[in-house]
Amino acid sequence: MPTDQQLRDLRSELTLPGEEPPALVTKFAAGRGELRALAVLAAQQRRIITSDRRSLLLLATRCADEPLGTWFAGLADGESAALRTLPALTTACGPTGTTDAPLPGCQAYPSYLAWLALNGHPPAVAAALVANFTAWGGHCAKLAGALRRFHGFDEEACAFFDFFAQPPTALERAAAEAIGPAGLTAPDLDAAREYGRLLQAYEGSFWSTLAELP
Repeated sequence: MPTDQQLRDLRSELTLPGEEPPALVTKFAAGRGELRALAVLAAQQRRIITSDRRSLLLLATRCADEPLGTWFAGLADGESAALRTLPALTTACGPTGTTDAPLPGCQAYPSYLAWLALNGHPPAVAAALVANFTAWGGHCAKLAGALRRFHGFDEEACAFFDFFAQPPTALERAAAEAIGPAGLTAPDLDAAREYGRLLQAYEGSFWSTLAELP
């Protein structure tokens, strides 16, 4: 089976039918979100992105002589670009009295990605990341729309969410090319399913932690 088809099938398999968006995203989409929660999100993302960038660079070095190494390095560059958009989001949220102390529920995802950087099989990690980015990008798109509609955020203030709100097709194609025409083996696919389910669970923990802020 072609690699791109394998990645599409994995994305579909890991997308739960009827799954509701995170409560925080639903709240903002209905105009009831509190900017304090987004200030906390920005503070947590600063830590997450810094960690994820290092994890992706480690994955890149593990397959430095293969196209997949370049793909992981490109993701790391994207994390650097996303990091530069966070100050504008924090400023737009205004004074909220929040701190940037790490929240365990928010930091589970980067901790697991760091584990994958050390222990995961790179092609399976790439497949799992592509599948996971689809849900994350959809949530970011909804938040960007809600912030413009209900809070008057401008392009700069929405840049963080806009950055991740792109459709996954280009990233998926690039991953398929980097993995190569031979595709993922059966053990790779099993590992990608395992990695993907855990990444989604830890991302769910991120959103639920923010929704439960006092």
